[in-house]
Parts: sequence; structure tokens; C-alpha cells
Amino acid sequence: MRDAEHAPVLVDEALRALAIDPRGTYVDATFGRGGHTLRILDAIGRGGRVIALDRDPAAFSSARAIADPRFTFRHAWFSTLPQVLAELGVAGLSGVLLDLGVSSPQIDDATRGFSYRFEGPLDMRMDTTRGDTGAEFVARASVAELTRVLRDYGEERFAQSIARAIEKARAVRPIGTTRELAKVVAQAVGTRTRGDWRQDPAARTFQALRIVVNRELDEVSIALPRIVPLLRERGRLCVISFHSLEDRIVKRFFAFASKPYGGDPRLARIPLADDALPGAPLAVVGRAAKPSSDEQAANPRSRSAVLRVAERTPHALPADWPRGWPEALG
Repeated sequence: MRDAEHAPVLVDEALRALAIDPRGTYVDATFGRGGHTLRILDAIGRGGRVIALDRDPAAFSSARAIADPRFTFRHAWFSTLPQVLAELGVAGLSGVLLDLGVSSPQIDDATRGFSYRFEGPLDMRMDTTRGDTGAEFVARASVAELTRVLRDYGEERFAQSIARAIEKARAVRPIGTTRELAKVVAQAVGTRTRGDWRQDPAARTFQALRIVVNRELDEVSIALPRIVPLLRERGRLCVISFHSLEDRIVKRFFAFASKPYGGDPRLARIPLADDALPGAPLAVVGRAAKPSSDEQAANPRSRSAVLRVAERTPHALPADWPRGWPEALG
């Protein structure tokens, strides 16, 4: 079964980055509609295995259609991967793939509330079984909190104006749908230039609210150090990001985990040779990869994608791993 609705991004590059071992065990920690999982299953042999996770309950229907004894699916957030593997009795992963962000079926389903292009309830949750919806967050957040979220997660320069407009609008009636929120934002921004006439005025607001509702940046920051101990030697960690905030976390974590002093800045100041310092648990593999021009033309939503790869080294993790993270984010 191949999902016609969603084209996996950077799939060939991700498969090469994983350096597939036919007998290896791989985790697709963001299953979506299964595009990457299916390609990994095609690449492994009879002795291989693929474990897939997704927080979206809708992913289960796609997972259920994969009738392959080498495949296991769990409804779970990827930060809980250690617990999932413990329950399955699995250890020593050959590779883990994280494809961050929202999938096309989620965006294009008006009932999910991810897009300002469709009228629907302002839900925005990837996991519809838990947590506040976008409407609930917008209803309770203070102007200061809304401003911070829009500024930090949406990089919105009109954050305060939009936050005040939301406060004014919700005092009249609750903001419960995507179009209602998009209208409030458009009125707040008005005719002021954004520097990019192609972008809808509500785009940054919707990104920011989606990130905070789903705790996306926290989830990435928590999950990355938890994944490293699960990898066997030469196991690969591959992460596809779709905006600069996610990619910044991934880039800095790889830098943190690939330092010869185990990421401890105190040791960096000691006058010792690198080979006398604790070995780094990860080694960065190659440069960041981006979609080809052909892929971007075929799938415009892939344009912002960035793939980063790191490999588990033979060095033991520090006893206090991951001391210094996430402080290393600055």
C-alpha cells in the first residue's frame, strides 16, 4: 500500500543516510502515512525490522494496511521511544529517522485546523487524544504569552499587534475556527509590508500556535539525547527539519554530542590533547542535504526541508549524559 496523498520528503537521501543493514532494526519515529517506512522495508532483508511511531491516531489506519511481519507500529510520541523499545524488548538500533513537522494529509484535512486556507475547527493537535486545542490556547493565553509565542515560534514581527487583536476579538466572542483566527490576524497586520508578498499574513501565527500546541521544539530537544543511547555502534540518527527553529536544535545537538570532550564545556578549558579527552558519542556525517530542484518542483512543500545525519561512535556515553543539554542551545 502506497499513500497517494503524501509524498515523503528526501526519501532517497534518507535511505542513503541510514546506510541500511539488511539485518538491522530501524525506527521511523514519525510514521505519518508510511512513505519512509515502506522504503526502509523495501531495503532491509528478512532478518531486518522496522518499528514506527506516530502521535497522530490517524496514522494507525495507514500502519494497519502494512501487512509485513517485520513491521511494528505504536501510537506514541517519539520522545517516549526508550519506553516503547523496552516494552518490545528491542535494543541496539541500526538507525532512527525523524521527519519533523506536519504531513500533507494533516494540513489538507480541514477538520484538523492546521491551515488558514481551509475553514475548520481551530484544533491543531497532532495527537487528538490529549492536550489543549489551538482554540483553547488562544482563549486562555495572556497578551504577553501570545506575544512571546508569536515572536519566538513564528518569528512574527507584528507579534504584539496580533496578540492585542486576539485579545480584543475574543472579548467579543471565542475564536473557534481557522478562518476566524486568520481574519483577526489579517486585520491586525493590515496593509503593512511583510517583505514577502507571497506569504499569507496568518502563516507565521499558525506556525507558532501549532508549535506551542504540540510542544514541537521541546519534543525534539528531549528526544535527541534519549535516542543516542539506543543506537548501536555505527547506528545512524537522521533528522529532517522544516523550519529554522527545529533545524537549529538539531544542528546544535549534533555539535554538542560530537565534541571530543563529551559536550562538557568545563573539560574544553583543560589543557589536554584531544585524544586524552572522553570520546564523542556522535560523529556528524556529511553536510546537511536539501531537496533537489526536481523534488521541489514536484512537491513545493519540500522546499524548506533539511536533512542532518550523525553516527554513533564506539565511545561510551558520559555517566551524566546529557549534562549541559539543553543549556547548549543558549
